[in-house]
Amino acid sequence: MNHFIMKPKADLRYFLTLVILTVVIASCKVGQAYKRPEVALPQEFRAVATADTSSIADVEWKQFFTDPALQSLVSKGISYNYDLQIALKRVAASEQTLKQAKLLQLPQLSFSVTGQTTNPSNNSLNGLSIGSFIKKQHVEDFNAALTLTWEADIWGKIRRQQEATMAGYLQTYEASKAVQTQIVASIAQGYYNLLMLDEQLNIAKKNLALTDSTLRFTQLQRNAGEVTTLAVQQVEAQKQSTALLIPQLEQNIAIQENALSILTGSLPGPVERGKGLFNSDVPQWLTPGIPSAILSRRPDVRAREMDLITANAKAGIAQANMYPSLSITAQGGLNSYLSNNWFNIPASLFGTLLGNVTQPVFQQRRLKTELETAKIQREQSVLEFRQSVLTAIGEVSDALVATEKLKEQKTIASNQADTLQLAIKNARLLFKSGMANYIEVLSAQSNVLQSELNLANIHRLQLSAAVDLYRSLGGGWK
Repeated sequence: MNHFIMKPKADLRYFLTLVILTVVIASCKVGQAYKRPEVALPQEFRAVATADTSSIADVEWKQFFTDPALQSLVSKGISYNYDLQIALKRVAASEQTLKQAKLLQLPQLSFSVTGQTTNPSNNSLNGLSIGSFIKKQHVEDFNAALTLTWEADIWGKIRRQQEATMAGYLQTYEASKAVQTQIVASIAQGYYNLLMLDEQLNIAKKNLALTDSTLRFTQLQRNAGEVTTLAVQQVEAQKQSTALLIPQLEQNIAIQENALSILTGSLPGPVERGKGLFNSDVPQWLTPGIPSAILSRRPDVRAREMDLITANAKAGIAQANMYPSLSITAQGGLNSYLSNNWFNIPASLFGTLLGNVTQPVFQQRRLKTELETAKIQREQSVLEFRQSVLTAIGEVSDALVATEKLKEQKTIASNQADTLQLAIKNARLLFKSGMANYIEVLSAQSNVLQSELNLANIHRLQLSAAVDLYRSLGGGWK
């Protein structure tokens, strides 16, 4: 360790030379400048052959979701969801750290006032020395001083710290956007699931009424001796199976309403609906854009990149810690051993300038370990960033495939439901005319119930796939 002390009246040429040398050295910067790592990206998403750069991710959620009731739920969720509020608090805390980091290159300034009295032993060396030039039995010392400390940004260590802090702030910001996209998607998914449950409940009630009508007719036939009691029991069992669906669906509806209430930061309770399930059309303009846009549009991928920038900056800091550091301390103020002339100016004025250059020599391998660890963590962050991109591409591809294939399923399921509706009408007419038995009627009723329930589920899956595509592309935070 080297240091020097200069008095205010001393020659300042050495100090000026030191400052110029410090500025020149500070222009150096260790560590790697951040460069986005290469990631494997396809030319187009699977199941979509298009070069269109427009994407539904650029659409605001109020334009993507047109149901007023759903818009109200999403707006409430953005305002009151606790996960999102926690994420925003992290952003606010990170912003305070960022404000402090912007001032790291400025010197620190402190003011202190001290008063001290010492009563040395008359037989001690200090006592004998003091008694030789003053006649007091104790020594007083009064000091009021301003202290300025500044560390030169040699090797760019402070700039790397600022870079890491800025990336940390942006990471929390992008993470809060990712939370919002997930909340918007979860609310939309829950809302569409609620509409499906409502539709399935209506289907179950309608089929229960149909089965009840069949039961009454079968009972009349039994009374007329046309069928046995077994037929009545079979039809009644079919009615009970259909009736069992109603409390199950009502239970699921209440649970889904509670889940939506919690997502919107409310106590569990009923949820207002708007359009019915089949009145909620699947958007036809589900354009995904180009895969490379995922890097800039999707918040969680951006958050991973900010983690990588932070790790890269920390590696630079760890490397800079292995090189010499220079700090300069200046102090000036008033000092006196008598309180009555403490503020006697200029006699009580004093000033000190200290320069300190420190070079780590042996730190039990701590600095080298920190550097190697930081490099490994940077490599880990690269892998995590690439993994997040791969996951995002996969989610978009899954949503696109689901969107395409569910269209085909919807067409088939709709045709099947229409066919079975005709079949149940024919079966009932034939049953009443004695040309079909009750087994054929029960089979037709069971089939039409399942087909209608399945059709409602497929339509809900179509809506969910559209939501998944919107979220996976990075939509929902605008």
